[in-house]
Amino acid sequence: MKLIVAIAFIGIIGALFAAGLFMLKRGGKTPGSKPNMARALTVRIGLSVALFLFILVSYLMGWIQPTGLPVGH
Repeated sequence: MKLIVAIAFIGIIGALFAAGLFMLKRGGKTPGSKPNMARALTVRIGLSVALFLFILVSYLMGWIQPTGLPVGH
């Protein structure tokens, strides 16, 4: 479970980094930079939503349990 979440976070950060590079590449004046940046941001949003849904389904299926914080210690 931890490995899947870590891989998803790495993918999200990588897509965000790629979008930043596409934005900064030649000041964003190249014709192909905007579609690449939009695609990278779309991938980031898709990965974020997929990670959220995976965590939600994992909780509902009982694969993960909330531990909570100890109260009164």
